[in-house]
Amino acid sequence: MHFGTKLIHNGHEADGATGSVNVPIVQTSTFDQKERFRGGADAKAPEFEYARSGNPTRKALEETIAFLESGAKGYAFASGVAAISSVLGTFSAGDHIIAAQDIYGGSWRILNTFYKRWGLKSSSFDATDPQTLRKAIKPETKAVLLETPSNPLLKITDLLSCTKIAQEAGLVSIVDNTFMTPYLQRPLELGADIVLHSATKFLGGHSDVIAGLVVTKNEALGRAVYAVQTGFGAVLGPHDAWLVLRGIKTLKVRMDAQEQSAQKIALWLQANPAVTEVFYPGLTDHPGRTINEAQASGAGAVLSFKTKTPQEALKFLGGVDYAAPAESLGGVETIISYPVRMSHASMPEQERQRLGITDTLIRVSVGLEDTDDLIADFDKALSR
Repeated sequence: MHFGTKLIHNGHEADGATGSVNVPIVQTSTFDQKERFRGGADAKAPEFEYARSGNPTRKALEETIAFLESGAKGYAFASGVAAISSVLGTFSAGDHIIAAQDIYGGSWRILNTFYKRWGLKSSSFDATDPQTLRKAIKPETKAVLLETPSNPLLKITDLLSCTKIAQEAGLVSIVDNTFMTPYLQRPLELGADIVLHSATKFLGGHSDVIAGLVVTKNEALGRAVYAVQTGFGAVLGPHDAWLVLRGIKTLKVRMDAQEQSAQKIALWLQANPAVTEVFYPGLTDHPGRTINEAQASGAGAVLSFKTKTPQEALKFLGGVDYAAPAESLGGVETIISYPVRMSHASMPEQERQRLGITDTLIRVSVGLEDTDDLIADFDKALSR
């Protein structure tokens, strides 16, 4: 099957009990187990006992994302941050995690606040240069956390090179694939061990659900993640799981249209005198374009750009009509964000400045509006 067909036909295209073409929402907290006790002492426990440890609707989503990412096991969580936190929860106090410098602010925050207090060590490296990863490895290093394209500067990491270095050192390689989704990029096929998603974004696709997903390459890693999922309990509810399943079905057509629009807008911004820099992997002068083309089948629908002054950035954010200045990304509507006050507000200013996350930087998640309308709207806002 081609990928677009897989989104519809993945083993959960019809309910076996009723023939429904949609997975049922099993809205329950617990399950009747009388048959277990009627079967005597040797009777096996049923598959579903309590909704924290498993739910049929959630299972359908977990199996679907594992299938789409070419993984062994999938797990659904209450948010993207719950997903990354649960994966990090498989490690122990004293372990060391190497993270890419330019990652989602929530991932940076959980590493450098919550888990730091519990003894999990972390350091960062320039993920655009795989050799800096090799130099950052310590005897206590257990994993590397990657994100490509990165948030919010759209830097590209050579996944094949980084995962090879990780394998040689016996490290678990974890990749946040939120921006690209399995439609455009499948890190497990490039050597990664664990893939993360904020399913709130492109997988859900409609800005109506908060969810996180994890896929592991093998059963052993899956068991470790499941132990945290059921023990910590940050699980996804059945209705939210159903919303993500619904969103996945239209992933290809949405991303095809959004990427086409993002490419056109990036080129327009690049030619606009009010803009000093544009960050988008689809541009010919993007430093990571060649690597991205080798490991992904597209450039995605997120871009960033810088204005000349912070005042001009704020005027743009307040001057658009066809875009929502808001947190998040990946919805059908265009969302623009101001990383220094939104996604990366928890990162110290000195660290943001060092990475280039300045108060002139604006991130754009391109939606499904007509491209020419968006450009006209952006032109008006930049001209104010």
